Amino acid sequence: MQKFEIYTDKGGEFRFRLKAANGQNILASEGYRAKASCTNGIESVKQNSQDDSKYERLESKNGSPFFNLKATNGQVIGTSEMYSSKSAMETGIASVKKNAPGATIDDLTQ
Repeated sequence: MQKFEIYTDKGGEFRFRLKAANGQNILASEGYRAKASCTNGIESVKQNSQDDSKYERLESKNGSPFFNLKATNGQVIGTSEMYSSKSAMETGIASVKKNAPGATIDDLTQ
């Protein structure tokens, strides 16, 4: 089952990751100081994930494709893993579009 996991990082900030039904991480957030802000970030992913124009397709310094999902205000709300090819990256975007809207939230901080 697809889900968002909320967790705390080593610095004590809240983060989320979107996991596909097979358990693979497909999107990760930045750090948030407040859990409520992290939860708002999840809602923003759900709202913006269906709009292809919100996906920023990029290439890392070593040439690996990856993407950012941006909110309406242009702020990055999630970043993908590094992919081996542009087609694999597009498959990752399709996975976010498929999995984000109905994903449940699993709070690992409790």
